[in-house]
Amino acid sequence: MADVAPQRTRTETDSLGSMEIPFDAYWGIHTARALENFPISQRPISVYRDLVVALAMVKQASARANLEIGVLDPQRADLIDRASQLVIDGEYHDQFVVGVMQGGAGTSTNMNANEVITNIALELAGREKGDYDFLSPIDHTNRSQSTNDVYPTAIKVGLSLDLMSLLDELDLLRQSFLAKAVEFHDILKIGRTQLQDAVPMTLGQEFHGFATTLGYDHQRLSENAVLLYEINMGATAIGTGITTHASYAPAVLRHLREISGLDLATADDLVESTSDTGSFMSFSASLKRNAIKMSKICNDLRLLSSGPQAGLGEINLPARQAGSSIMPGKVNPVIPEVVNQIAYAVAGADLTVTMAAEGGQLQLNAFEPVIAHSIFQSITWMRRGMRTLRVNCVDGITANRERLGAMVGSSVGVITALTPSIGYAASAALAKTALLTHRNVADLVVEAGLMSREEVTKQLSPARLSGLETITEAITVIRPAENIVPGK
Repeated sequence: MADVAPQRTRTETDSLGSMEIPFDAYWGIHTARALENFPISQRPISVYRDLVVALAMVKQASARANLEIGVLDPQRADLIDRASQLVIDGEYHDQFVVGVMQGGAGTSTNMNANEVITNIALELAGREKGDYDFLSPIDHTNRSQSTNDVYPTAIKVGLSLDLMSLLDELDLLRQSFLAKAVEFHDILKIGRTQLQDAVPMTLGQEFHGFATTLGYDHQRLSENAVLLYEINMGATAIGTGITTHASYAPAVLRHLREISGLDLATADDLVESTSDTGSFMSFSASLKRNAIKMSKICNDLRLLSSGPQAGLGEINLPARQAGSSIMPGKVNPVIPEVVNQIAYAVAGADLTVTMAAEGGQLQLNAFEPVIAHSIFQSITWMRRGMRTLRVNCVDGITANRERLGAMVGSSVGVITALTPSIGYAASAALAKTALLTHRNVADLVVEAGLMSREEVTKQLSPARLSGLETITEAITVIRPAENIVPGK
């Protein structure tokens, strides 16, 4: 059996002692201790790309600010700046290895970033990794900073960046429902309340309602995102700004705004901002709202497509996979089902955020790692869920026109539209007959001599039954063009 060559290592030292670090690793001893201490999630922080990018943006902004105020020399500031840019551009993300679940209020994440960026910078300078006498993760890369301002700021910047792609997917999903609303605009169906037949509407109106509710969620998410723009850089440990120059906070804000493209602002009260996680709660709640409303839409899609023979069977969802290992031909609504489950996970994550926010004590919330993980995971799963719902389900939905027409024709719900013409008593009697005989309502009205075929056809037209014609007529009567007064 061939001998296995020993792994090449380098020795690094901290206040607890020394450790051997893999020679090729860009992380160092603080990250190594975190890997030993927190083998919990088996998910590194690099699964959240925008968090890693945000950490690098904070380090780059700090390097520029420290150079500007004269507490970091040009050579080291330039090396940290260039190294940070490489991470922002997507390189070295595999070196961000600490687990998403960790103690220490995010210290392990901050040190992972400090060590990786420092060792990239050392290589750029033609030096060995671990040459911290020349460039230190703490004295230089972390200059004027603390985990307690870096970490929450990076979370807020990262979430803001991540939200952009979520909003893009949400709008695409909204447009997909709108396209179906146009496609189904003239298809009559029976609306339902409390799962019972109510009155007619069009399938297009139903899908337009789905699109509208998603549009409202787009607005709410955008509004709550603004809360993330308040940061506490310059607060350092507890908000008093200890170890920082008075000019650092405005300088780092200006540079971080430029680097991130976000309209960031420094909190008025850095002590309060360092310990408070209210913005995360509000943002998480808006994600939950969107997830739950998407889940409700998916419930409707599953109901409308149920059967297909013994259920409602009003629409057809695209067949994505065989639905049973025992029942031939069975196809299940797997795409709406997975979105339902995403919503349940997001609701659970929101509760986690709430409990973690409540659990913080005094001048710092130690539970921000689970807050960050919960919200980033929610955004990630929701974004992917929106895409699969759009591409693998909504875009391919078709309507069962014949079945819908037959259901409308025999439904007592359409009699409501005739009540003003034939009276409530006659309508009630016809409703009973229709229920007992399953006959077409229009035929029964004509046979009873209550209305002519032409009159019934007009009264039961899709536009009139769905309310679209009534709305148009009302606008015409109330505001005829010639009577409109300018400025009213």
